[in-house]
Amino acid sequence: MRHPSYCHRGSHEPLLGSTIGDHLAGVVATHAPREALVSVPQQLRLTYQDLAARVDAIARGLLALGIDRGDRVGMWSTDNAEWVLVQMATARIGAILVNVNPAYRTAELVHALKLARVQTLFAIPSFRSSHYLEMLGEFCPDLTVRAPGEWRCTELAELRTLVVFDPDRAALAHIGLTGALTWSDLLARGADVPQSALVERAATLDPDDPINIQFTSGTTGAPKAVLLTHHNILNNAVWAGRLMHFAPGDRLCVPVPFYHCFGMVVSTLTCLAHGATIVIPAPHFDPEATLAAIASERCTAVHGVPTMFIAQLEHPNFARYDLGSLRTGIIAGAPCPPELIRRITTDMHCPDLLIGYGQTEASPITHQTRADDTPARRTTSVGTNLPHTEAKVVDVHTGATVPCGEQGEVCVRGYHVMRGYFEQQDATARTIDVAGWLHTGDLGVMDDAGYLTITGRLKDMIIRGGENVYPAEIEAVFHTHPKVADVAVFGVADPRLGEDVAAWVRLHEGEHADREELREFARARMAHFKVPRHLWIVQEFPMTVTGKIQKFKMRDTAEEWLRREAPSSTARGPAGA
Repeated sequence: MRHPSYCHRGSHEPLLGSTIGDHLAGVVATHAPREALVSVPQQLRLTYQDLAARVDAIARGLLALGIDRGDRVGMWSTDNAEWVLVQMATARIGAILVNVNPAYRTAELVHALKLARVQTLFAIPSFRSSHYLEMLGEFCPDLTVRAPGEWRCTELAELRTLVVFDPDRAALAHIGLTGALTWSDLLARGADVPQSALVERAATLDPDDPINIQFTSGTTGAPKAVLLTHHNILNNAVWAGRLMHFAPGDRLCVPVPFYHCFGMVVSTLTCLAHGATIVIPAPHFDPEATLAAIASERCTAVHGVPTMFIAQLEHPNFARYDLGSLRTGIIAGAPCPPELIRRITTDMHCPDLLIGYGQTEASPITHQTRADDTPARRTTSVGTNLPHTEAKVVDVHTGATVPCGEQGEVCVRGYHVMRGYFEQQDATARTIDVAGWLHTGDLGVMDDAGYLTITGRLKDMIIRGGENVYPAEIEAVFHTHPKVADVAVFGVADPRLGEDVAAWVRLHEGEHADREELREFARARMAHFKVPRHLWIVQEFPMTVTGKIQKFKMRDTAEEWLRREAPSSTARGPAGA
């Protein structure tokens, strides 16, 4: 009789029972003169002592704004030092940091802020083609200001304060945001708050307090706000670091976005939990900037999704950079081809690269390979579940645990499972069962030693280069186009991204449109990574006898079209495809 697909990992090392602020205080006391944070584009270096002082200054500023324990503070920004400082300052006072994707367009931003009931928002003025302050002005045309930092917007009734890094007053006045505070304003207000007030607030906090909201979706594509605690993310960060054998001398290059759980927990918080150094190579992923930062800062570790590593390996200047300081890192966020793992470990001189697997609802890492795993396990599995956690594989119809070697849905249980979806009890109950098991929606196979191989997904989700893309959300946008009668969005295999976004579109009778017209419509209404790269205009969809669209047939047909390159993804599909 085969063993059931169940694995519990214990450990001689206990879980931490402290808040993030208390744990950081201990790290600062031990490693005060060590570098905590290096932001290459900002030409900024902070020791742990410097970081602690700046975190406290921001935390006092937040207290001056009247932010209470459990209040929601949004962060809408690319990667920078301020992101990390606000992350730690909100934890210091017990506020809930809400991670907002900097690629969001106006409608997506408004929806996220409403869903999490954000009361204070930090934002940068702009990045590339995204003009954040102008977008804020778009949905707050009726803005009324009582005093700087006290504003009212009908569309976002709970949003009270905007803090911008760091335009001048004329820039804010130009777009009608005179009620916003600058970073300097925040620090000035905090200067009037005594340190004793911060100490008193910190003493009221509990490790099980919610500390973070991140956005994710399920099969319907309806966004949900994942609520995570000090205990969730601090312990996940600690164990991710322990499995990398992280120590205070390590320096981690972080090209992944901080708004992702990967960037915020597995990267930044892992460094701060172990007394290591965070190295920010660029505001947004740039392959050569990442290579340059690894070389110049002598980084011992690097994180990334597969597409990031591919971009570095294939960069024309790759050979110019000395990457010999690298030792370890984590690759996660999408399927990791064995050949790519081999190239990273050899060509990038990163012998102890580990594969991580998980999801935001699990803080996020549930499984990770180890440096001493066999080559086969390090390239074809996602490792075993982290210490102090359980994992099992269950029959998708009955919920019964399947024998080892059989495919089923991956479920996990432990300290890392989210508190729930913020103010969405029904959605939480559909994801976490009565026994406390988080149902991941992923399909996998577990072997007798607990090693897990991911084989597919129950959820209709596309993982495009580490970005989670939800078809229903994209379909809803296309359905607003006056020429579109129906649309189906799905993922197709892509050698660089793992998956890319594809769509079949059926137009209303008598209407005519081309691919670029439809894609331009989408670009104006959603983040760039959601816009279908491959789009075919067809006359009908494959259906079941009950009228349900068969996306698996669309995917097979589309991938065959792409293999034959006829018709191309820029053309119409054949009638009846």
